[in-house]
Order: sequence, then structure tokens, then C-alpha cells
Amino acid sequence: MGSKYTKRYSAEFKRDAVALVDSSGKTVTEVARELGVSSESLRGWYRQARADRGQGQPGELTSEEREELRRLRKLAAEQARTIEVLRKATVFFAKESDR
Repeated sequence: MGSKYTKRYSAEFKRDAVALVDSSGKTVTEVARELGVSSESLRGWYRQARADRGQGQPGELTSEEREELRRLRKLAAEQARTIEVLRKATVFFAKESDR
């Protein structure tokens, strides 16, 4: 569970922070300390940027793939709700036609 004081960083800030890690030769922890961000946050941004460039671990999803997966899960949940409504309607009308 996140704190209600969790900071939100812009995509540009994240991109610049990752570029600083790549170009400075410093560790993620050193750069995070200089920027005043959590080293775990910067490490996650760096890992995701590498995956987006095709340099990630095998099986690691790119940002586009994550967004597509999120969209498909939302669609599947919506379709499951629709199927449930139709199932209940079918049961209702089947009972009504038996009367």
C-alpha cells in the first residue's frame, strides 16, 4: 500500500534520470541520491527503459506490452460482466416462459 504522500514524477523526469544513469557512469543508487528520489523507483524506471529498448531480461514486458495487457484485462473483465448479465437474463426468461 502506498503512502498518501507518494510523489509522482513526470515521464520527462524519469527519462532524464535514466539517461543520467546511462551517461554518468554512476550507480543507480548514487544518481537517485543526487536527484532526491528513491533508489528503488529509479531502479524500476531504469529496468523498464532497458526493456523498452529491447535490452531487458527474457520475458520482461515493454511499456507497450504492459499497456496492451492492461487494456485486454479490462476488456475481458467487461465481457465477463456482460456474460453474467446475459446468463441471468436467460435464466429469468426461461423461468418466465415455463409459467
